[in-house]
Amino acid sequence: MTIDQFWTLFCEQTKRSPSTKYLSVFHFELTEKWADELLQLVLSGKKRATASSLWSFELEGMEIPRAGDLSIVTDWAGNPRCVIETTTVTILPFDEMTFDICQREGEDDCLESWVDGHRRFFSNEGALMGYSFSETMPIVFEEFEVIYQM
Repeated sequence: MTIDQFWTLFCEQTKRSPSTKYLSVFHFELTEKWADELLQLVLSGKKRATASSLWSFELEGMEIPRAGDLSIVTDWAGNPRCVIETTTVTILPFDEMTFDICQREGEDDCLESWVDGHRRFFSNEGALMGYSFSETMPIVFEEFEVIYQM
């Protein structure tokens, strides 16, 4: 199913105007394994947030999500799987992340594992995109709810 077909079906089944727009179409992470695993956490309801580098938004010229924005989450292969609605966005330095905040991502059992995993992710992403990881880099922490899935 194409993104356009999925979006049309979403609008029809949720009684939204066909002119309803979405902010982005994306998959999580930088590898197939993690993209599909994190998608499963979203679909199961365990993952209710995501952390992104503000610098990646700026480098790609993308809008920062706001409450009420809709996005389509795909699997690694680009197949649309669900629509999320942003509920809250917080921007804070990487080194000010707390476990209370990061546990909403549903990926880690403690702050230390979140820090280790995200330090690695942002270092890898930065190498690909042209920024250098910093302990004080701004993180866009987006909370969301799944409002439609197939």
